[in-house]
Amino acid sequence: MRKPRNYDEDLKALIAKARQLKARKQSQLGELVEATSADKLTIEELAGALLSIAAISDPARREAWRKRGAAFFSGERAEHTPGTRTGDNAQPATPHDQRPSSLGPATGAA
Repeated sequence: MRKPRNYDEDLKALIAKARQLKARKQSQLGELVEATSADKLTIEELAGALLSIAAISDPARREAWRKRGAAFFSGERAEHTPGTRTGDNAQPATPHDQRPSSLGPATGAA
């Protein structure tokens, strides 16, 4: 006859394993932030950047980010061609001569 299974012990072991995995994931995320020098950003800047990135669903942009991340982890330099943007989600800056004239003087006074 088979020994009855102790479901309470199994559940406790699974909960302990889940906690261990969660702690390891948090530790690895912290290490990643440091490795990418993102720890130099304020917590608000980092959170804003991550929220902005998470909202983007463009498959081509996500693939570019994946390739750049894979190159980072393999120790390669991400290939950048002049004039291409491989994964940033920043909008191109507006040249000074194309800014709307309604902004007023540079001092902020209207």
